[in-house]
Amino acid sequence: MFKKDHKLNQWLWKWHFIAGLISLPIVIILAITGGIYLFKDTYEAPRQAHIKMVEVEGKAMSYQAQWQLVKPSLHKAPNTMVIPTKANQATAFTSGMFSHKNSVFVNPYKGEVTGHINPKDSNMYTVRKLHGELLLGKFGTKIVELVASWLFVLIITGIYVFWPGKKEGIKGFFKIRFNQGKRILFRDLHTVIGFWISILLLMTLAGGMPWTDVFGDSFKWVQKATNTGFPKTWHARGLKSNVAGEAISLDDMVALAKSMNLKGEVSIGLPKDEKGVYSIYNTTFDLDAQKRFHFDQYSGKQLVNHNWEDVGVLMRGRMWFMAFHQGQFGTWNWVVMICVAVLLAFMSIAALISYIKRKPTKKWGTPKVPTRFKAGYGVIALIVLLGIVFPLFGASVLIIVLVEYFRNRKKQIGV
Repeated sequence: MFKKDHKLNQWLWKWHFIAGLISLPIVIILAITGGIYLFKDTYEAPRQAHIKMVEVEGKAMSYQAQWQLVKPSLHKAPNTMVIPTKANQATAFTSGMFSHKNSVFVNPYKGEVTGHINPKDSNMYTVRKLHGELLLGKFGTKIVELVASWLFVLIITGIYVFWPGKKEGIKGFFKIRFNQGKRILFRDLHTVIGFWISILLLMTLAGGMPWTDVFGDSFKWVQKATNTGFPKTWHARGLKSNVAGEAISLDDMVALAKSMNLKGEVSIGLPKDEKGVYSIYNTTFDLDAQKRFHFDQYSGKQLVNHNWEDVGVLMRGRMWFMAFHQGQFGTWNWVVMICVAVLLAFMSIAALISYIKRKPTKKWGTPKVPTRFKAGYGVIALIVLLGIVFPLFGASVLIIVLVEYFRNRKKQIGV
């Protein structure tokens, strides 16, 4: 056990307290909505079954014919087709990406469209928007990013403040006092739970930050500058077919894709125009198994292929943490994220109860810091580093410093 600096401990406790009190309501919202969103697939599956599932009756029509059938049903030409893995599965054709994604499903036996699915039409889309932007658009996204940035600080300061002294020893990491009143009980529940899930919280935050505006854009810029993102041709950018003769049918590409025995969901990227290319790729959260192949749509010649190893290190890290954040690495990951969401909400509420129990009447009860204390260079360097990595956190700290400076200046002038 290391010996803590008492004055530094008081100073960190003060900022942990202030930051926690300000961000607490939003942290609880993020924990609850994040936990709910983990049930997205379970919630949507029965509600979309009438669109995605069909009765097997007779001979299925060709994929080429299905492609032609769906074109009038979409505002934009479909850019992807997902290869069905079961006979009773409707064929999905999709245009657009992310929130602009629109999928139309075809019954290959009756030759008719079974329905459309747009992410925006689901209740889970509202939950996601509440989780990511508090239903406040770009402004809400920045609030969430600011709170998430401060959460890193809360976790780091919380670990230092909680860390047991020599007298408590190892027992201090597990000590919850049930017989010393509700304030102490909820304080201990907050600190002990917070400590033991701190690494998981940091990993969860790392998976959520790439979706933010300021940090996310900065991260993309670094990826581009260091050439550590996707290869240029990962999404077939810059690739063109040599227009010559008749294009290969979609059915031939499906047959080729099936022969590859790719892991996970396999899709065919459809040519956008006469110079566009066919693509075959798989979506699986065994990231190392992801592959992409691009072909000339006339000759069938393979133009380029990529494995996961071709992806830059920052993009690989980003995709791993984002998948972890969504609980997509299997049952274990889903269970871990459910536990993180529940425990984060519980420990936040426990902190609020403990605060209410100790709060003096008509006062905020902000912890006092010794007047002669000055943060060391190491602490300042850490704050500067966090401010650079998380720009909104850096801007908020700068505002706080300026406000404190002018308040002290005013007091000195008044004296």
